[in-house]
Amino acid sequence: MKTNIAIIMGGHSSEYQISLKSGNVVYNYLDKNKFNLYRVHIFQEKWVYVDDQNNEYDVNRHNFSIKIDGETILFDCVFNAIHGSPGEDGLLQAYFQLLGIPQTSCNYYQAALTFNKRDLLSVLKPYGIKSATSYYLNLGDDINADAIVDKVGLPCFVKANKAGSSFGISKVYEKEKLEAAIEKAFKEDEEVLIETFLDGIEVSVGVITYKGEIKVLPITEIVSENDFFDYEAKYEGKSQEITPARISPSQEQKVTETAKRIYTILKMKGFSRSEFIFIDDEPYMLEVNTTPGLTVESILPQQANVAGISLSELFESAINEALSEIR
Repeated sequence: MKTNIAIIMGGHSSEYQISLKSGNVVYNYLDKNKFNLYRVHIFQEKWVYVDDQNNEYDVNRHNFSIKIDGETILFDCVFNAIHGSPGEDGLLQAYFQLLGIPQTSCNYYQAALTFNKRDLLSVLKPYGIKSATSYYLNLGDDINADAIVDKVGLPCFVKANKAGSSFGISKVYEKEKLEAAIEKAFKEDEEVLIETFLDGIEVSVGVITYKGEIKVLPITEIVSENDFFDYEAKYEGKSQEITPARISPSQEQKVTETAKRIYTILKMKGFSRSEFIFIDDEPYMLEVNTTPGLTVESILPQQANVAGISLSELFESAINEALSEIR
């Protein structure tokens, strides 16, 4: 008997279109001889199952079920392909845990923590994980440009604290342009993180649980044609993503150990992708993504391919890992 899998996609954030692409890749690559697959779109205004003819069926949020031709369908597992809220910040993880439905991403606490860049850096700092010097602002705080520059210097990065895909991020070279960058970030989140610019090799490290073991995937070097790895560089071809990265054996060992250590410290599961910049051969962490992009062009699938793991194997392993927790 085939397993019923809901592939959730969409979400409430600016990343919803990327999430829809990721979810459809998962739908297309999972083996339909093994799984009954259902694409479930989750938005603020509706939760619906969308069939191959684009017919929509409402989701019963009381038990996360759907009804088709009078038959109620319950799900054995949820494949989480939502970037941003509510799929990457812990809200849906907690919901599915309450319902007793296994899901492929990390648990709700780890999702909430990693989605909050400021809190994540604070938790990892005592473990010796290096990161850029930072300055925090909340919506409504006075903006003291002199104090910001005194602490982080110029150029600096202004980021929405809880956002992905480089939404709400600016690289600022002049003190006079700080306020506009902060306003841009506040459009994405009520908390802002301002960080010292780290000038070095940027790499992305995928760490996953694969066939019951924590596995670090081949490292990707990010070379942006733009001033930094922004939305255009990530999704519109304005960057080179070189896997394996052109780094020294010492750098590879350090960043591999650091990424795996972060995954272990945080008691992660499922897929993750951590971003680092090397300064004097030391990896400085930028962020951790717990529902990374899953399109064919996305970094984690590229890394899996270099490791000899097909998309079908990658996605099926995530489902099997989730289901193993209830066996």
